[in-house]
Amino acid sequence: MATSAPAYVTAGEREVRVSSPDRVIYEATDATPEVTKLMVAEYVAAVDDGLMRALRDRPTALERWPSGVREGFRLATGPQDSKADAFYQKRVPKGAPDYLKQVQVTFPSGRRAEEICPTEIAVPVWCAHMGTLTFHPWPVRRGDVDRPDELRLDLDPQPGTHFTDAARVADVARELLEELGLRPWVKTSGNRGIHVYVRIRPEWEFLDVRHAAIGFGRELARRDGQVTVDWWKEERGERIFVDYNQNCRDRTIASAYSLRPLPGAPVSTPLTWAELADVRDPREFNLFTVPDRIADGDPWAGIDDEASSIQPLLDLYEELPGGEMPFPPDHPKMPGEPPRVQPSKKVAEHWDEQGNRIE
Repeated sequence: MATSAPAYVTAGEREVRVSSPDRVIYEATDATPEVTKLMVAEYVAAVDDGLMRALRDRPTALERWPSGVREGFRLATGPQDSKADAFYQKRVPKGAPDYLKQVQVTFPSGRRAEEICPTEIAVPVWCAHMGTLTFHPWPVRRGDVDRPDELRLDLDPQPGTHFTDAARVADVARELLEELGLRPWVKTSGNRGIHVYVRIRPEWEFLDVRHAAIGFGRELARRDGQVTVDWWKEERGERIFVDYNQNCRDRTIASAYSLRPLPGAPVSTPLTWAELADVRDPREFNLFTVPDRIADGDPWAGIDDEASSIQPLLDLYEELPGGEMPFPPDHPKMPGEPPRVQPSKKVAEHWDEQGNRIE
């Protein structure tokens, strides 16, 4: 571990201390040099406007990789992973600076917690000092943490499909959303997938926004045979999965301009729709290339100018067959939800019509 003296990064009007600045977070690849902890903090400060457009006033979970990214390192997904190398921080860490704001959120279990709520760029830079690579903001603002102002459509390539397949599907999604009167914005996930966002009026609850995503996914699948909303992996095939459950309470997506814990320090990068068609390798958007890109202007600069209604998508949810869909495993059993058992293991007589197991 590096033991160099602390460094300081200018973040807005503050100087943020960064300990162990020479610690290697990303090892060198054939295409990129190594990345130190100081370089991560400097990157976060450099993408100030774009990153804060994604995080400002939003409860935000931190994906922390304090020892860096290495082959074989694991991200903890629960208490059983106490020996993992990285973890999600959903509560304000000890030692947080006094300028850090927080807001109380309620998890699906009913438990509550105070989460970081960034209001200035010094906060994410301090989080980088704490080993944060990826920021996971909720789709709500601290003024009302129960009514989302974003619809998030996660287009996830399944085995046998690629980024270019997701990009083609994303353009079909754009056409559908615009046809319904919604304005979509697109970014890379930082890996193989694509995220399509829509700013919405904060008039609906999480369950409504999730149903809107299901309605959208079903109509997209009806129009394009390479799309699926099937929750169980064994049913998806070589298609692009619309992960509607990313709109559940406490389910989050890597923010725009977040680093991802993959070789080469890739970034979840906003694009124009015209640019998307020409992207072949999303890894070209990384810690080294994105700051210069955003210096020329953020493709999402106007994302807050217009908020849409999700009613057309809710109408699709009501009109198209299928009803309620499975929730994530960490959610309580929900009304109308089908059985949480993969189809190949389901024995029909073990379940009633409401999806409850018959003992």
